[in-house]
Amino acid sequence: MLPRIGGCGQPACAPAATVRALAVRSTHAYISPGGELWERVGAGFKDARYRRGWTTVEAFVDVAKALSDPSRVRILCALRDRELCVCQVVELLGLATSTVSKHMAILRQARLLASRKDGRWVHDRRAEDRLSTAAAGATAWCDAALAGDAALRDDEARLRKIVRTPLQELCRT
Repeated sequence: MLPRIGGCGQPACAPAATVRALAVRSTHAYISPGGELWERVGAGFKDARYRRGWTTVEAFVDVAKALSDPSRVRILCALRDRELCVCQVVELLGLATSTVSKHMAILRQARLLASRKDGRWVHDRRAEDRLSTAAAGATAWCDAALAGDAALRDDEARLRKIVRTPLQELCRT
């Protein structure tokens, strides 16, 4: 049986006020059998360890995993000085929308990106204002190490054309 922490009467569900000390901002929280805190987000649960102040090692590992894919590194570099819609990133990378969305979710989970929804479009940018120490170091390292990369220069040239294209044309789905 899962631990009960009060709230809606379901095992392991509680209003955010009940777990305020853990700084969970969601409607419900879940304590896994292993004792980990998860936050209810939409239909699923999301790891809430960052809001609990878990170790820098865990944040570092999440950032390292997020940067372990070339497409995610390209996304992070493309968002260096701008905000882009997911469909613009799809156009840049030439990947399926679902694949790009998964890459973006991994980068958001590592707290490298922040997003906002504007109508039917989701815009992402680097999360400069809420970066962990590991994330801040990683983005600075990416910027410095990849400053002269030819593939990223090609991406930048393509992006200049892509951002001039109206979103309605890019996002036909």
